[in-house]
Amino acid sequence: MSEIFINLKRFDVSKKYGGLCPDDNPIHWIESVIEESVEYGLGMMPGIQVYYLLPEGLVPAAANILSSYPEEKTVAIAVGCQGVHWDDVSPGGNFGAFTSSLPASAAKSLGCSWAMIGHSEERKAKSQIITSFEPSVTHNSALRTRVSEAINELINAEVISALNVGLNVLLCVGETSEERGKGEFSEQQLRIETVLKSQLSQNLKGVNSYPDQKIVIGYEPIWAIGPGKTPPGKEYISFVSSYIGNIVNGTFGFKPIVVYGGGLKEENAGMIASIDTIGGGLVALTRFTGDIGFDVMGLKGIIEKYVS
Repeated sequence: MSEIFINLKRFDVSKKYGGLCPDDNPIHWIESVIEESVEYGLGMMPGIQVYYLLPEGLVPAAANILSSYPEEKTVAIAVGCQGVHWDDVSPGGNFGAFTSSLPASAAKSLGCSWAMIGHSEERKAKSQIITSFEPSVTHNSALRTRVSEAINELINAEVISALNVGLNVLLCVGETSEERGKGEFSEQQLRIETVLKSQLSQNLKGVNSYPDQKIVIGYEPIWAIGPGKTPPGKEYISFVSSYIGNIVNGTFGFKPIVVYGGGLKEENAGMIASIDTIGGGLVALTRFTGDIGFDVMGLKGIIEKYVS
C-alpha cells in the first residue's frame, strides 16, 4: 500500500487575495476537488491511499462531500488537517483557552482522520517565536540545540494529542542546509543521522500507547525545498528513508511507512517509487509554472506515474 498525502496549503484563500485557490469561494472549490477525486476513481485505485490535508476552514466541506458518496467509492480517500495544538479539551477540564489554535478534538469532530504534525513550516514558525524573544539564538550553537529540543517537545505533545483522540499522524522530519553541512555526501551522513535521530526519538515518545493509530513519517529535505533548489537524488533519499525506518524500529519497535515530503511530482514519481524504503509521498502542487496550482487530473497523473 502506498500513501499519497496532498498538502493543500493556502487554498483557503483566493488568488485575488494572494492565495492559491482559483475560485473566489474556496468552499466551492474544495467540494469540486473531492467530487472530481471520487469521479476519477482515486478512491478505488488498487494499492493507493489518498489523504487531503487541509486548512481548518476547508475540512468540514470536504468531509461532508466525501461522506455523501457510497463507501466503496471513497474507501481510499480521507481528510486530514495541517496540524493540531499541543493541548486539548477534556470532559471537566479546560475548554476555552484555545482561541486561534486547533485542538485535536476539534479536528476529529470536524471530520479529520489524519493530522500532519512537524511540517518544516510549522517548525520554522515555532523557531521564529523563540528567536523573537532571544535573537542571539541565531549566533549561538548551544542555544540553537536547546531551541530544537524545545520544539521537538512541543511536536511530541502534538503527536500525542492527535493520537489520543484517534487521529492518525503524518510526522514530518528533515534537516536544514546548516544541519546537513558542507562536504561530500559521505561526510554529511553522520550529521544527517544526528538530526533525524534527535527528531524521531523526541517526537515519538509515548506513541507505543496507541497501537491502533497509524503513524507515517514524512521526510522533508528542507535544504532542497523552494524555487531553484536541487532536490536530493535516489541515493540520498534511499539512505535517509532506510535510516528513519531503522531508528524508529529500533527505538519504538515498529517499522513505519516513510514517504517523501520534498514534493512528489510527475518528474520524480518514478524515481521515488523505485526506492524500496519509500512508501509514498507528499503532493503540494500539480503545476509549478505558469498558472501555478493544483488540479485533480494532475494528481491522478502523478499517481499513475508513481504506480507504473
